[in-house]
Amino acid sequence: YRFKKLPFNSNLRPGLVHRIDKDTSGLLVVAKSETSMTFLAKQFYDKITTREYLALVWGNIENDNGIIEGNIGRNPKNRLQMKVFPEQDFGRPAITHYKVLKRFGYVTLVSCKLETGRTHQIRVHMQDNKSPIVGDPTYGLKKIIPTKSMTENFKNKTLKFERQALHAKILGLLHPI
Repeated sequence: YRFKKLPFNSNLRPGLVHRIDKDTSGLLVVAKSETSMTFLAKQFYDKITTREYLALVWGNIENDNGIIEGNIGRNPKNRLQMKVFPEQDFGRPAITHYKVLKRFGYVTLVSCKLETGRTHQIRVHMQDNKSPIVGDPTYGLKKIIPTKSMTENFKNKTLKFERQALHAKILGLLHPI
């Protein structure tokens, strides 16, 4: 809206260098010039950027921190989803570092740092880790049955969360200028 002449990327998206999944909140990168786009895109290609996300996940994650590794590729049973494959010959390597920030009993707030950047990486890795992201319609829990010990406030705010609880918090890169 503000910049009428943004450069187009390879997908014909004006200025877009880095994007996030639909219904994920937070930071993304838009370049205002062709030179800036090339400079920024090379950083993502060379894997020298820093990307950190906050995620609210189901369950009480056992370890305070850890690394989730596994090749990610298209799910052969559902082409709209990605899947973690244990075999090294299918999919592409993906590494997510996580750290527990706060435990709430039924859910856990975690920080996730990406070493790689695959489609739906955090969402797929957390599902594979048996701790899917709250509100994720694709990789999350299909149904949560409330228990008597859940407070009304928890039921109202968490069980009815209307998007995945995933936020792109930090995006570290070198500025073109």
